[in-house]
Amino acid sequence: MGLLSEFKEFLYEYKVIPLAIALIMGIASTAFIKSFVDNIVMPIITPFVPGGAWETATVSLGPIVLRWGAFLGELINFIIIAFAVFLIAKKVLKEEKVAKK
Repeated sequence: MGLLSEFKEFLYEYKVIPLAIALIMGIASTAFIKSFVDNIVMPIITPFVPGGAWETATVSLGPIVLRWGAFLGELINFIIIAFAVFLIAKKVLKEEKVAKK
């Protein structure tokens, strides 16, 4: 068995191609969700932020300045992405259980 055929077998056995596709889709969807949060969700939340600028909203605790507005935006990004991954994993794992039976 040649090195090239071993490599090809490795790609199929460990499902490297679907993993690479999932990584690319994950990167693209992360950019999409970040844009959604920054341009759709956060402008809706902005009127409730003191000062009206969520990206620069801060709270000072003595010499410590916490940028809670930017953190809130990233937290919303994380929650949406984690929920999307949960839904996809739930569907995939359900299909695997059905296929094993």
